[in-house]
Amino acid sequence: MNLLLLEEGDLLPGGTARVGGRRARHVREVLRATAGDRIAVGVLGGFVGEGEVLDLSGEEMLLRLRLLAPPPPPSPVSLLLALPRPKVLRRVLQAVASMGVKKLVLVGTYRVEKSYFASPHLAPEAIGRELRLGLEQGRDTALPEVRVRRFFKPFVEDELDALWPRATTRLLAHPAASRPLDSIAPGAGALLALGPEGGFTPYEAEELERRGFAPFTLGPRPLRVDVAVPHAVGQVELCLRHRRA
Repeated sequence: MNLLLLEEGDLLPGGTARVGGRRARHVREVLRATAGDRIAVGVLGGFVGEGEVLDLSGEEMLLRLRLLAPPPPPSPVSLLLALPRPKVLRRVLQAVASMGVKKLVLVGTYRVEKSYFASPHLAPEAIGRELRLGLEQGRDTALPEVRVRRFFKPFVEDELDALWPRATTRLLAHPAASRPLDSIAPGAGALLALGPEGGFTPYEAEELERRGFAPFTLGPRPLRVDVAVPHAVGQVELCLRHRRA
């Protein structure tokens, strides 16, 4: 936990906050904080700063807050991701939130097991829990927007352009592609599409290309989804920074 993430229910009058449960235990047992120590804090959807520990003697702790700075700027990359296996999804959500990605669509594709959509990991509370853990890691307070769409074709035909106008650079990380990312000239931001392990089917890849997605390769090594997501997001961010320089 690099940031103690507070919510509205934790806040008290006079610029203080009271926190219990997992977060208080982490401060006590992992950070080994004592009264008078200052730790990094932020309010969900708000500013970041520091909290002075006033009392940590019971099950809860009392903090005095000093919140002066906005959270880090968001990533310029959004994600269209084939829904991964439930256990992998947890790691992906945390990685996405910690890297500052603010818009994510999880979509069903031909190679996505239909049973994944019945997983309790897709419940809004479960998704929110993993995103909060990612925000704690990345010292961020702005929750990503996550949408779940079961069917690929209706999404790309009916919703894609409304969520991401055609002016947005669209990129497709695809195992069958040969063109490197640095041969593509992205704009100020990008929408990155990543398929399941094994990639999108030829039909799905062609549909994305018809809608302006430029295919590129992440290299010769097959990557698991939980590795490919942060790797690809980092590569696209680096490419965008170089183009702006």
